[in-house]
Amino acid sequence: MKQLEDFIRGLPKAELHLHIEGSLEPEQMFEFARRNGVELPFADVEAVRAAYAFSNLQDFLDIYYQGARVLLTQQDFHDLTMAYFRRIAADGARHAEIFFDPQTHTERGVAFAVVAEGLLAGMAQAEVELGVSSKLILSFLRHLSEDAAFDTLAQAEPYLDRIVGVGLDSSELGHPPEKFARVFAAARAKGLKIVAHAGEEGPPDYVYQALDLLEVDRIDHGNRALEDDVLTERLAREGMTLTVCPLSNLKLCVVDDLTSHPLRTMLRLGLRATINSDDPAYFGGYLGQNWLETAQALDLSRDELVTLARNSFTGSFLAPDEIATHLAAIDAYVARPN
Repeated sequence: MKQLEDFIRGLPKAELHLHIEGSLEPEQMFEFARRNGVELPFADVEAVRAAYAFSNLQDFLDIYYQGARVLLTQQDFHDLTMAYFRRIAADGARHAEIFFDPQTHTERGVAFAVVAEGLLAGMAQAEVELGVSSKLILSFLRHLSEDAAFDTLAQAEPYLDRIVGVGLDSSELGHPPEKFARVFAAARAKGLKIVAHAGEEGPPDYVYQALDLLEVDRIDHGNRALEDDVLTERLAREGMTLTVCPLSNLKLCVVDDLTSHPLRTMLRLGLRATINSDDPAYFGGYLGQNWLETAQALDLSRDELVTLARNSFTGSFLAPDEIATHLAAIDAYVARPN
């Protein structure tokens, strides 16, 4: 196991599916609550951890939004971001493309600028101090209206040169991608990349909608696409990246056991799958832990692990020359003497 762990930690990799608010650890929650004078409905850190017994996506979201209440200042968002990057740098990550949910904060009276400036400052510091590059993706909350999403896109206007794309997250069932077709068209017209959560709890039809109505550049999750052979073949043919989150899927009961996770099947079907941590503070592990536990559960070979690492860069929104540099680093790592 130590040999596998060392190989995974040293393998250059990127994370493409991370909700920065979902990296809020219980200790941070209490720290930020104290300095901001926010009262929490938990007695201590252990009470928070005990509340992380989710049976579905909505159970998780309820506590996720509750925890986000402690994020009030630019410093909070900066500190949250730096804590995340320190963890993934130790896991061998060279690049990350992180989601943030501005509506979670603006609805509480926290200005968009406070959120964006704090995150961007942390991202810039992480690149200088840790050597991990990053890009920022604005996610619309799908349980809110499309008009609310348009309002958020307007608030983001001063930052669009520093935001690479827009995404769609929150409660999937009952909120299909088609609900947001107009706002995604507007975002695309502004030159933003398009991603969307689809096929986590929602049916394969949601994946079709993400592809055909939103015209996504990436699918976040995508597990249930495998229920439709035609869709699966299309995703493979088009080289569509799937940002898969194994420990999240386990925690939210999308899969019953990690040994039954479809990731290896995805690879064998020629899908461009990647490993990511989603909301690691809530789901039991950051990037490296997702890689290690999934590799063990599915008995992934070194070649499959290398494919996953390569997918994480080829599926990123980095420039072609930057991707080539990272792929060369993977090749050099694999070719090194044991």
